[in-house]
Amino acid sequence: MDPVLLARIQFAMTVGFHFLFPPLTIGLSWLLVLAETLGWKKKDEVYATIGKFFGKILGLIFAVGVASGIVMEFQFGTNWAEYSKFVGDIFGAPLAAEGVFAFFLESTFLGLYIFGRDRVSKGVHWFSALMVAVGSTISAFWIIVANSWQQTPAGFIIQNGRAELTNFWAAVFNPSTLPRFFHTFDAALISGAFFMAGVSAYLVYKNKGAEVSRKALKLAVIFGLVVSLLEVFPFGHEHGKQVAETQPEKFAALQGLYTSQAGAPIALFAFPTEPPPTLKAPIEIPGLLSWLAFGDVNAKIRGINDFSKDDIPPLFLTFVSYHNMVLLGMLFILLMIIAVFKLYRKTLWDSKKFLKLLVWAIPFPLLACQLGWISAEVGRQPWIVYKLLRTSEAASVTVSAGEILFSIILFALIYILLGSVLVYLLVRKIKHGPEPITGKEALQ
Repeated sequence: MDPVLLARIQFAMTVGFHFLFPPLTIGLSWLLVLAETLGWKKKDEVYATIGKFFGKILGLIFAVGVASGIVMEFQFGTNWAEYSKFVGDIFGAPLAAEGVFAFFLESTFLGLYIFGRDRVSKGVHWFSALMVAVGSTISAFWIIVANSWQQTPAGFIIQNGRAELTNFWAAVFNPSTLPRFFHTFDAALISGAFFMAGVSAYLVYKNKGAEVSRKALKLAVIFGLVVSLLEVFPFGHEHGKQVAETQPEKFAALQGLYTSQAGAPIALFAFPTEPPPTLKAPIEIPGLLSWLAFGDVNAKIRGINDFSKDDIPPLFLTFVSYHNMVLLGMLFILLMIIAVFKLYRKTLWDSKKFLKLLVWAIPFPLLACQLGWISAEVGRQPWIVYKLLRTSEAASVTVSAGEILFSIILFALIYILLGSVLVYLLVRKIKHGPEPITGKEALQ
């Protein structure tokens, strides 16, 4: 057994499980800010009930997200000691900032938001909802900073075999930070929108809390259409341009561009095979990839053949994960366009099959987030820090393969239990539905 491979599998498993929860936390928290704002300004009890119902769901998701996130940081010291030695001076700063400035802000105000309703003023309660959303967003920013530095390191020097920080702001706003942050943040908003839309569609279908579920569904699909469109342009487009400029090997692998060429086509569909790297049954649009990457249909893009074999990422997994993420992104736009059209025609509430489809679509944005993470991280290989430290050189030398395998099995069992409990509680809460509105009295 290869301890480096097992360490990578363990990290992928723990990050993959944890990454199910931050997108929902971020997306739901901003939707709740919108609901609370509408309820407060319009003096509408229905929006307050939306906040009560989905706020409790948010609390459950947040709790499991915190528990699963702690495990990841311990792995840096156990399985990736050489990496920690190399980047500790830089990597520790954004992680500390995330904990100090974001996590405590988010967790403190989440308690106030859930338990402070009717115990504090409406303004303070609204502010608590805003701080939960802001805290979760800041938390995501600092995590993206740390990961983006691995993709496009900046603001450092190599001294005594370690990367030492020389310019904090250059490291924070390295070339990939903002494109990756906005792309990831918007993906979280899509996840929250589809979650609220799916849950609300279920409640409409079951005729539970009709007024609450209908307004929640309306809010979710309108919001979902906007953020789904933004994910393609400008956020997805800008992130793609950044990868083309700063990580050409990854860009070539993502796009299945195996030979350098001017006027490079974009592959809408293909089946990648190797060796040698080829695309079977490709459906391509000539020149579009060059235009998207550099604004010129005749621009030359470097292909896989231009790089050393030792620097090429795994081609099949990178290509497939990226293209399926894009395919899901197109599906999100289509579903939300249909939903908004049905809303406009006042047929959404009676479209039983479409309501069921929205329920089944709840996990799709989370799957897209997972695929995006896979394409980003696998596409960076064989580097754990791009062009500075290879993954094979970053693992701990004192941890045996058997010890890592035991921890993988243990974590898998814990995650199965934790995930099962969460799903049970969520299903129970959703089936119960929102609390009945006792009156139409105005909110004070």
